[in-house]
Amino acid sequence: MFESLRHHIPKRIGKEKETSFAVLIPLIKKEDGYHVLFEVRARHLNKQPGEVCFPGGKVEPGETTYEAAVRETTEELFIQREHIEVFGALDYLVTPYQTRIEPFLAELHDYHGQFSRDEVDSVFTVPLDFFLENEPEYYSSILMTKPQKNFPFADIPNGENYPWAKGKYEVCFYRFKERVIWGMTARLLLYNIQYIRD
Repeated sequence: MFESLRHHIPKRIGKEKETSFAVLIPLIKKEDGYHVLFEVRARHLNKQPGEVCFPGGKVEPGETTYEAAVRETTEELFIQREHIEVFGALDYLVTPYQTRIEPFLAELHDYHGQFSRDEVDSVFTVPLDFFLENEPEYYSSILMTKPQKNFPFADIPNGENYPWAKGKYEVCFYRFKERVIWGMTARLLLYNIQYIRD
């Protein structure tokens, strides 16, 4: 009766609703060592205009996260595939909004600051040592459940006064000169810096 469980590999419930994104954490070697390259998103974009981010985007059907990260980087930074040396996959992030972000560490060779104005407002670099030597600032964001108006409150204990669980989401900020690197971009760096250090 329960034979199928003997070979069952557990998976995350709701994974089919998850949207996958892939990003590249690009390093550039300069005279004073490695620098991390960041993009500032174009201001005319609908989502996160003007925010600091890594090159990357949504994983297309039939595409691996690795392929998506490299493709998006070539499109956004006008760099040839052969000038991207990918070192490997880093730890990924699943947001409370059913978004999975998989980062890859890479070095860009023969890159001269060019970018697509369709997606990028500007690019800048920060010395890798800055992230190795400085802790970010930490802030908490409260996540709450807010049912829609047609929710069947009459069918649950305490109705509209049901004690929904609340959660905290840690938000971190790095401040480098006049630049602010925060949110998912800062979080990906924070939790992967141990691998970048090597």
